[in-house]
Amino acid sequence: MGEIIYKTLIRLGIFLLVLWFLKNYFDEKYFLIISLFVIYFFIFHPAYLNYKKFTEESKNILTGTLCSSCKHFDESAILCTKYDKHPTENYIPCEGNDWEPK
Repeated sequence: MGEIIYKTLIRLGIFLLVLWFLKNYFDEKYFLIISLFVIYFFIFHPAYLNYKKFTEESKNILTGTLCSSCKHFDESAILCTKYDKHPTENYIPCEGNDWEPK
């Protein structure tokens, strides 16, 4: 999840600089439309698609792993807070030894 936010902030900074340099080339009434178009299609829409992909990939981890029922599991980040590692379908950070029910 942090990677999605990081990439979105980087894209936002780059496109705001580009828009700032291009503001003299467009008329005022067109600049607002172009700015909104760029901000939506190059910043928010890719972030939404990445978030949607993240939730689809993590759905199997949330429903089908031992980690999802442990008290050390953070569902929002798909993270084992005890070992500070991300579990996958094939990898459990503690190998089930430190599992504690919620």
